[in-house]
Amino acid sequence: MSSRRLPILLALALPLSAACGGAKPQGGEGQPAAAAAPAAEGGLTPFQLKHGIGPVTQEVVLGAPDHEKAEQGKALFEGKCSACHKMGERYVGPPLGGVVDRLGPTFVMNMVLNPQEMYTKHPEVKKLLAEYMTQMPNLGLTPDEARTIVEYLRTQPAPKS
Repeated sequence: MSSRRLPILLALALPLSAACGGAKPQGGEGQPAAAAAPAAEGGLTPFQLKHGIGPVTQEVVLGAPDHEKAEQGKALFEGKCSACHKMGERYVGPPLGGVVDRLGPTFVMNMVLNPQEMYTKHPEVKKLLAEYMTQMPNLGLTPDEARTIVEYLRTQPAPKS
Protein backbone atom coordinates (compact mmCIF):
# COMPACT_ATOMS: atom_id res chain seq x y z
CA MET A 1 0.00 0.00 0.00
CA SER A 2 1.35 3.40 -0.87
CA SER A 3 2.03 5.92 1.87
CA ARG A 4 -0.38 8.31 0.10
CA ARG A 5 -3.32 5.97 0.74
CA LEU A 6 -2.67 5.53 4.45
CA PRO A 7 -3.96 9.00 5.51
CA ILE A 8 -7.07 8.47 3.39
CA LEU A 9 -7.75 5.08 4.96
CA LEU A 10 -7.21 6.49 8.44
CA ALA A 11 -9.54 9.39 7.69
CA LEU A 12 -12.23 6.91 6.66
CA ALA A 13 -11.63 4.47 9.51
CA LEU A 14 -11.69 6.96 12.38
CA PRO A 15 -15.27 8.21 11.86
CA LEU A 16 -16.45 4.64 11.39
CA SER A 17 -14.81 3.47 14.58
CA ALA A 18 -16.19 6.45 16.48
CA ALA A 19 -19.69 5.79 15.17
CA CYS A 20 -19.60 2.23 16.49
CA GLY A 21 -18.94 3.29 20.07
CA GLY A 22 -21.42 6.11 20.65
CA ALA A 23 -23.41 4.84 23.63
CA LYS A 24 -26.47 6.32 25.23
CA PRO A 25 -27.38 5.49 28.79
CA GLN A 26 -29.86 2.66 29.01
CA GLY A 27 -31.78 4.34 31.79
CA GLY A 28 -32.03 1.40 34.14
CA GLU A 29 -30.80 1.57 37.74
CA GLY A 30 -27.45 3.12 36.85
CA GLN A 31 -26.55 0.34 34.43
CA PRO A 32 -24.03 1.24 31.74
CA ALA A 33 -25.28 1.63 28.20
CA ALA A 34 -25.48 -1.65 26.31
CA ALA A 35 -23.40 -0.31 23.42
CA ALA A 36 -20.49 0.25 25.82
CA ALA A 37 -20.43 -3.41 26.90
CA PRO A 38 -17.48 -5.51 25.78
CA ALA A 39 -17.74 -6.90 22.27
CA ALA A 40 -18.93 -10.48 21.93
CA GLU A 41 -19.47 -12.69 18.88
CA GLY A 42 -18.51 -10.97 15.63
CA GLY A 43 -17.62 -7.75 17.44
CA LEU A 44 -21.21 -7.23 18.59
CA THR A 45 -22.12 -6.33 22.13
CA PRO A 46 -24.36 -8.66 24.12
CA PHE A 47 -27.16 -6.09 23.68
CA GLN A 48 -26.73 -6.16 19.89
CA LEU A 49 -26.73 -9.96 19.82
CA LYS A 50 -30.01 -10.05 21.73
CA HIS A 51 -31.74 -6.93 20.39
CA GLY A 52 -30.18 -6.35 16.97
CA ILE A 53 -28.07 -3.62 15.45
CA GLY A 54 -29.66 -0.31 14.68
CA PRO A 55 -31.05 2.93 15.95
CA VAL A 56 -33.02 1.30 18.79
CA THR A 57 -30.37 1.13 21.50
CA GLN A 58 -32.63 0.70 24.51
CA GLU A 59 -34.82 -2.31 25.08
CA VAL A 60 -38.43 -1.74 24.02
CA VAL A 61 -40.72 -2.95 26.78
CA LEU A 62 -44.25 -3.65 25.66
CA GLY A 63 -47.17 -2.68 27.84
CA ALA A 64 -50.83 -3.35 27.24
CA PRO A 65 -51.71 -3.77 23.55
CA ASP A 66 -52.38 -0.47 21.78
CA HIS A 67 -55.13 -1.26 19.28
CA GLU A 68 -54.89 2.11 17.52
CA LYS A 69 -51.15 1.64 16.90
CA ALA A 70 -51.81 -1.96 15.81
CA GLU A 71 -54.27 -0.73 13.17
CA GLN A 72 -51.71 1.81 11.92
CA GLY A 73 -49.10 -0.95 11.87
CA LYS A 74 -51.41 -3.27 9.97
CA ALA A 75 -51.89 -0.62 7.27
CA LEU A 76 -48.11 -0.10 7.01
CA PHE A 77 -47.49 -3.86 6.99
CA GLU A 78 -50.01 -4.40 4.21
CA GLY A 79 -48.50 -1.59 2.14
CA LYS A 80 -44.81 -2.26 2.73
CA CYS A 81 -44.28 -5.83 4.00
CA SER A 82 -47.01 -8.17 2.78
CA ALA A 83 -45.48 -8.59 -0.68
CA CYS A 84 -42.71 -10.64 0.96
CA HIS A 85 -44.10 -11.80 4.32
CA LYS A 86 -47.09 -13.84 5.41
CA MET A 87 -47.95 -14.61 9.00
CA GLY A 88 -48.19 -18.38 8.93
CA GLU A 89 -46.17 -19.52 5.97
CA ARG A 90 -42.81 -19.21 4.29
CA TYR A 91 -42.97 -16.79 1.41
CA VAL A 92 -40.22 -14.59 -0.04
CA GLY A 93 -39.24 -13.90 3.58
CA PRO A 94 -39.88 -15.82 6.79
CA PRO A 95 -43.33 -16.09 8.36
CA LEU A 96 -43.88 -13.29 10.86
CA GLY A 97 -46.64 -14.67 13.06
CA GLY A 98 -45.25 -14.81 16.60
CA VAL A 99 -42.02 -13.05 15.59
CA VAL A 100 -42.27 -10.47 18.38
CA ASP A 101 -42.56 -13.28 20.96
CA ARG A 102 -39.61 -15.13 19.42
CA LEU A 103 -37.19 -12.27 18.84
CA GLY A 104 -38.49 -9.37 20.92
CA PRO A 105 -39.76 -5.96 19.88
CA THR A 106 -36.34 -4.27 19.90
CA PHE A 107 -34.84 -6.86 17.54
CA VAL A 108 -37.80 -6.61 15.16
CA MET A 109 -37.58 -2.81 15.11
CA ASN A 110 -33.84 -2.87 14.40
CA MET A 111 -34.40 -5.39 11.61
CA VAL A 112 -37.06 -3.17 10.04
CA LEU A 113 -35.01 0.00 10.45
CA ASN A 114 -31.52 -1.31 9.67
CA PRO A 115 -31.74 -4.46 7.51
CA GLN A 116 -28.46 -3.98 5.63
CA GLU A 117 -26.28 -3.84 8.72
CA MET A 118 -28.26 -6.67 10.33
CA TYR A 119 -27.60 -8.88 7.26
CA THR A 120 -23.91 -8.11 7.20
CA LYS A 121 -23.15 -8.31 10.93
CA HIS A 122 -25.75 -10.22 12.97
CA PRO A 123 -25.18 -14.01 13.04
CA GLU A 124 -28.87 -14.98 13.25
CA VAL A 125 -29.85 -12.67 10.40
CA LYS A 126 -26.97 -14.03 8.30
CA LYS A 127 -28.53 -17.49 8.79
CA LEU A 128 -31.89 -16.16 7.57
CA LEU A 129 -30.22 -14.73 4.48
CA ALA A 130 -28.60 -18.10 3.77
CA GLU A 131 -31.98 -19.81 4.12
CA TYR A 132 -34.18 -17.34 2.21
CA MET A 133 -31.58 -16.01 -0.25
CA THR A 134 -33.28 -12.60 -0.32
CA GLN A 135 -32.39 -9.47 1.62
CA MET A 136 -35.08 -7.30 3.08
CA PRO A 137 -34.77 -3.80 1.61
CA ASN A 138 -34.58 -0.70 3.75
CA LEU A 139 -38.13 0.62 3.55
CA GLY A 140 -37.22 4.06 4.90
CA LEU A 141 -39.51 3.76 7.91
CA THR A 142 -39.24 5.94 10.98
CA PRO A 143 -38.81 4.45 14.46
CA ASP A 144 -42.44 5.38 15.21
CA GLU A 145 -43.62 3.54 12.09
CA ALA A 146 -41.53 0.50 12.99
CA ARG A 147 -43.05 0.58 16.47
CA THR A 148 -46.58 0.48 14.98
CA ILE A 149 -45.59 -2.53 12.88
CA VAL A 150 -44.33 -4.25 16.04
CA GLU A 151 -47.64 -3.47 17.72
CA TYR A 152 -49.46 -5.12 14.81
CA LEU A 153 -47.11 -8.11 14.64
CA ARG A 154 -47.51 -8.79 18.36
CA THR A 155 -51.20 -9.46 17.67
CA GLN A 156 -50.35 -12.20 15.17
CA PRO A 157 -50.00 -15.73 16.54
CA ALA A 158 -47.13 -18.03 15.66
CA PRO A 159 -47.85 -20.43 12.80
CA LYS A 160 -49.04 -23.91 13.73
CA SER A 161 -46.30 -26.48 13.17
